[in-house]
This record gives sequence, structure tokens and C-alpha cells, in this order.
Amino acid sequence: MKKKPITLKHFFFLPLLALVLLASCREEEQPVVVDDDDPPAEERNPNVAINEWTQDVMDEVYYWLENMRAPTSLTANPRDYFEALLYKPTDRFSAIYENAGALQDGLGGVNQEAGYEFQLYYWNSEERTVAAVVSYIKKGSPAQGKDLKRGDIILGINGTQITDQNYGELIREMRSQHTITYRRRNLETGSIEQMPDIEMEVTRVAENPNFMDTVYTVNDQKIGYVVYHFFAPSPNPTQQGAQPIYDDEMDQIFSRFKSEGISHLIIDFRYNGGGYVSSAVNLASLIGAGVTSSDVFSKTKYNSFIMSFPQFQNVQTNFRNKPENIGSQLSGNRVYVLASGRTASASELIINSLRPYMDVVIVGTKTYGKNVGSIVVEDEENEDNNWGLMPTISKSFNSRDESEYGTGFLPDIEINEADEHFRPFGDVNEALLRTAITAITGTSPAGRQQFEKLNRREIANTVEFKVRHGVMIDEYNPIKELK
Repeated sequence: MKKKPITLKHFFFLPLLALVLLASCREEEQPVVVDDDDPPAEERNPNVAINEWTQDVMDEVYYWLENMRAPTSLTANPRDYFEALLYKPTDRFSAIYENAGALQDGLGGVNQEAGYEFQLYYWNSEERTVAAVVSYIKKGSPAQGKDLKRGDIILGINGTQITDQNYGELIREMRSQHTITYRRRNLETGSIEQMPDIEMEVTRVAENPNFMDTVYTVNDQKIGYVVYHFFAPSPNPTQQGAQPIYDDEMDQIFSRFKSEGISHLIIDFRYNGGGYVSSAVNLASLIGAGVTSSDVFSKTKYNSFIMSFPQFQNVQTNFRNKPENIGSQLSGNRVYVLASGRTASASELIINSLRPYMDVVIVGTKTYGKNVGSIVVEDEENEDNNWGLMPTISKSFNSRDESEYGTGFLPDIEINEADEHFRPFGDVNEALLRTAITAITGTSPAGRQQFEKLNRREIANTVEFKVRHGVMIDEYNPIKELK
């Protein structure tokens, strides 16, 4: 029961003459503690403490501090309160999540799912039918054990045809056990074949971002190729003492590239929407020509409040010394990056940070455009607050103080994978990979073979629904430094 002091007036009578009894009384104030059975409405609403915490965080670290909007009611839903503060439309990135634990899982690539990603296109524009074309299957997931491949065409979920009116609802149904109705294009004959329906289970999947790697020898030139889907050192990157198993795997990949003597490198970021800066530094340190721990990978600028403290006025992140680095082997001091509109944030950070040191050739379409970074904030004092914040707190620059990619990097060689039927990752005739190999060797792996050109328009992509999409998470947290 909460108690508070109130003031009452009390009269004390002195034992003097009866004739002056009333004249002898005096009035004085005395605090009295009483039980309050009916606290104010704001104190009864748990949103108040959550929103006050949100406001405190934003007042310290929000990058667009001077442009932060006026708050709404403290009793508002925490999501509405947070959204009301944001500097829209400039800030497309800050986010709040009802479950901080699920947020942390998602950033480490751990999700409750069947284990496949897809892109939505109009299948028949007149009927408004939508096709979900499979982008890739995740290793160790329920989908890997099914007869499902990249490029397969899903037209129905749980017996319902996908349309431009219901796809959002059907995607939500796919979060639990579901049945897909799909077709497959035969790459040899070009025919589209109806496949038996698949019942797809859902479980907790820990996706490994190191999707595949291989070495090609084309025209006597050795080309290393690695597909990397997001930046995370491990499935639990914030856990104390967690081993960076994904970063270690990437080191091993480049060790093999080095021992096999590759002279060209293709990094596939087409579905890489970002992630942890630490893993971006690790990868860039394996690629950059001649970079050492004395060379600047990136510079970070914060808001006016944070940068009023000396320790935040010249924040730099340096490359690492990596014995697996292959930069000196790369012909023309050049690396090729396969990109799309889903290539975002930490992927773009690598492109920008490598440019002062080498030639970065982008093959694909324009990237997403995000040069600002975030941190993950949890309330460590209120155990009843399970919300997690991911506010934008910084802007990144390379060693030449360049950061002009807020609207995305334009490709040096433009090609859209949606213009052709999808082929498996690693197939040298897959659209983006074939284009990069042709640029390297001067000869197309396909020879005179022609590929059908498609006229399809993308509606949505499940990669963009992941919490890790469009994020650049720095483990360096100014809030803890300021405490």
C-alpha cells in the first residue's frame, strides 16, 4: 500500500485558567501518514514506467535529438509512444519490440519458422494472383528436409490462392505449421510442373549466415565466391563469453581461399540486410588490401549531447590484423559485390569502408541506403518491462569522411535477378554470378546460351520482415559509458 503525507490542522489546549481556555489554544500544522487506496490513474498504468524509460533513453542517444517530436500521453501504448517521438520521414529505421529477448534472437538469426525465404511477384496481373518465388532454403531447417528448391513457385498456402489482397495474412499463417501448393520450372525443358503439396513444420531455427562458399577456375583464373546473408558473430552475440563461431567460420573460408591461391573475389550480399558491426569489421579485415589494426575502418558520429563528452568526439573503429587476409592476392586490387535493394546497412558499411583501400565493383541493382547505426537497449532496472528499443544513434563515415550513401549505392554493372528464372546459388549461369564472372574473365560461362527475360514486378520480400534487416548494430553502447 502506498503511503503519502497530508497536512491537517490540529488544536492543542494548554492547562491554564479556564477563563482563558480558548485564548490559549494555538494552531499548528502536523504531517500525518495515511493509506491511499486509490492511487492516480497514471500510477496504476504500467505503460507510464515503460514510456518514461523510453523517453530517458531517447533524450540521451537519439541521433536526431534536436528534431525529436513531442511525446504523447505517458499512458499510451509503448509502441505508439515511441513512434510519436521519431523524426519522420527521415528516420526510417528506429524500432521498438515488445519482446527484447525475441529481438536479440532475431539479430542472431534465430527465429521460429519453417526455414525458407521468398519473394512475392505478380503471377497473373489481370487476376491479381501473386507467386511466392523461393529465394533460399536454410540449413538445418524443416524446409531443408522437403522437396523445395530456390526458384520454386508457391501459389497457395493452406489451400488458399495467394493474391495481392491476402498475402500478408497468409504469410502470418506460415509462422505455424502450414501446407504449400507450388510449381517448379524445369531448367532443361523450360516447362512448369505442378508439384505435390508439402506440409511444412515450424521450429526454432538458428540460421548460419555463412550460406555457401566455393572456388571456380574459369579461363585459368581462380575465383572465390562466398554467400553471406547477415552479420552476426554467433547465434547469441550479446551473451557473455559467447564464441564467435560464425566469424571463425568466415576466417576458415578465407584461409581456404588463400591456400588455393584465388586471384578474384565475389561477395554475395544480395539478401544481406545488415547486422553487427563487429562481424562487418571481421569480414572487411579479411578482404582489404594491406589493412592492419592501424588503419581506420570507419568513423562514428553521435548526437550533440553525446558528442559534448570528450570520449565521443573522435570515435574510430580500426581494421583487425588477420593472417587469413587475401587482399594482396586480388587482381587489380578489386573485389566484386553482388547487391540488390535488400543489401543494407552493415553490408553498405563494408562497401563504403573498403573503398579508400581498394576498388569495390557492385554488380546488381541499387542498394537499400542506410548509413546510420543503432544499439539494442533493454530496461535493466524494471523487471516488468520486457520491451526492447533499437533507436538510431549514430552515423558512419569511412577513413576519408565519406558517408554519401543514404539513398543507396548505384551498381557499376546493373542486372536484376528478377529478370530471369532463379537458378541455384553457385550455378555459374545464375544471373548475378554469371555477370560478375563475365566481368572478371571477359567471357560468359554461358557461352552463346540465351536466357528468357521476365517482366515481373516484386511486391515484397520476406528477408525485409526480419528484425535484422536494415540494421547496423554496434556493441559499443554510449548509455553504459555515460552512467
